[in-house]
Amino acid sequence: MAKKKKVDNPQGLKNVEHTLTNTEQFLEENYKPLLIFLGAIVVLVGLFYLRKIYLGNKNSEAQSQMYMAERWMEMDSLNLALYGDGNYLGFIDIANNYKFTKAGNMAKYAAGICFLHLGKYEDALEYLTKYSPKDKVVGSLAIGATGDALVELERLDEGIEKYLEAAEKGNNSFSTPLFLIKAGQIYEIQGKYPEALSLYERIRNEYPESTEGSIAEKYIARIKILINQNQ
Repeated sequence: MAKKKKVDNPQGLKNVEHTLTNTEQFLEENYKPLLIFLGAIVVLVGLFYLRKIYLGNKNSEAQSQMYMAERWMEMDSLNLALYGDGNYLGFIDIANNYKFTKAGNMAKYAAGICFLHLGKYEDALEYLTKYSPKDKVVGSLAIGATGDALVELERLDEGIEKYLEAAEKGNNSFSTPLFLIKAGQIYEIQGKYPEALSLYERIRNEYPESTEGSIAEKYIARIKILINQNQ
């Protein structure tokens, strides 16, 4: 077997030595900035995890406070649910004191619903619009409740807009036909019968098994009569 000859490459070695020298020189010249940069990354990562732990603890606190507020809401003690009793916080304080937690976010929605049932529609709008939807179903209910408040304030066009938005966001057989029929009813009040008819027909065709679907045909028949009368 032939013996392999060793290939000398002095120029290649020089190039490698030159690259290593340049790298060492760069590290020496930028030693402090690199340390500061790496330190900043470590600090940011640490802060991220500390924030996660802190918010997790705060969320647990908020949830323990929410228990009584939710109980009061179920019992229709809406003022207690909103403002608490001195021992337990109400939804308003939970929303303000635990702003960046999931429970604090849900407290905004709950406060909006309480104000809506108390007939305080401007306050309801304030809290419902602060709520950040994390779930499609609850999100659609919050948008729909915003529509209710707007309609009660006689801001009908804005109310319809919210009902239609809520219907599309939920996109299910429970909330979608509910908000479509509400929008249709407001269209009727405004005398916009073709628009109302379109929504009722959609409910009949797409959500026949829903509660609204079972009565849609009655709405359709009435609207057709009104359209004929106004031709």
